[in-house]
Amino acid sequence: MNPTKNLLVALLTLLLSMTLALSTASADEARPAPKRSHIDLVIALDTSNSMDGLIDSARQKVWDLVNEMATAKPTPILRVGLISYGNDSYRESGWTRVDQALTDDLDAVYEKLMALKTNGGTEYVGRALHVARTQMKWDKNPKALKMIFVAGNESADQDLEHVALKEAGSLIAQDVLVNTIYCGDDSEPDAKSWREVALRADGKFANIARNGGAVVIATPYDDRLNELSGKLNQTYVAYGSRGAAKKEAQAAMDMEASGMSGSAGAARARAKSSKLYRNSGWDLVDALEEEDVDLDKIADDELPQEMRGMSKAERRAYVDKKKAERAAVQKEIAELSKKRDAYIKEEMSKRGEREKDAFDEAVSGAIRDQAKRKNIVFEE
Repeated sequence: MNPTKNLLVALLTLLLSMTLALSTASADEARPAPKRSHIDLVIALDTSNSMDGLIDSARQKVWDLVNEMATAKPTPILRVGLISYGNDSYRESGWTRVDQALTDDLDAVYEKLMALKTNGGTEYVGRALHVARTQMKWDKNPKALKMIFVAGNESADQDLEHVALKEAGSLIAQDVLVNTIYCGDDSEPDAKSWREVALRADGKFANIARNGGAVVIATPYDDRLNELSGKLNQTYVAYGSRGAAKKEAQAAMDMEASGMSGSAGAARARAKSSKLYRNSGWDLVDALEEEDVDLDKIADDELPQEMRGMSKAERRAYVDKKKAERAAVQKEIAELSKKRDAYIKEEMSKRGEREKDAFDEAVSGAIRDQAKRKNIVFEE
């Protein structure tokens, strides 16, 4: 083969390989990102006089639960609702109350959880399930994972008007799984009714310690993570009529979490740096990330004071700067959280602690198991 022909073959081969590479790259770019899964989670807590320990455990561990759900693949859009029951303060509403409708605003849920108070003892589990079925606006997508966790320490079959077994059957008919958590020993007579309710609704039964069973371990990383949580807040750009109030509430919930014993504040810092913590309704960084707003069209008086009077280019530069600052803080939170997890695991091993009888373990265990039905998997 002559040199000219060799050169021509080489050029054609190079051109072909470049064309294939470009077409592969274009295909990768065109391939849509995996669709986010949807999880609707309602927590129904007994708020009778004997349940302070359970409620404190939920407050302590709720951010750890969020962090676990953040490891789901595909990353879910999480909505949480809160119901309280068994409280004589709600006698007129059937001893049951919707404290928070299903929402992706996790700060709103936490605020309502922190505000719960115990009183009295009329614990009608069936009414809590009835309210969950009729007043919560569950996701209508058949691919969504929909579940309720109802926890308490008395018999689940006390009510005659809204029988728990009947309500559980109606919920599973709507593709809502009912999981029950009995606060007491598995061998106690009342445990049987809780097991039967879960069985009726294709859910899981668990029994935990009466005090909620939370295992709380402080770590050397907690203080820094609490600091970073506050630093993260500085990257939020509040806009709209409720932006300023929501930003204040964010800081207030930081104080609530960091003020608890143990490391709830550190767990909250990690949750705030995850994709489950969504605030596009009042934060411009999140809103632009999710393409919820047109930055150029926002009225000047709906922007924070420091952005008023900016040109379109200046607005974009300011939000981009905050986004970059947030990413840097999130990176440090992620690195410290890994060290915190390893420390807790080692300490629990040293102490011989276990979380088998804890509220958060009962919830996370059921979620991991039931998520498989909707093709949602979790990191081990």
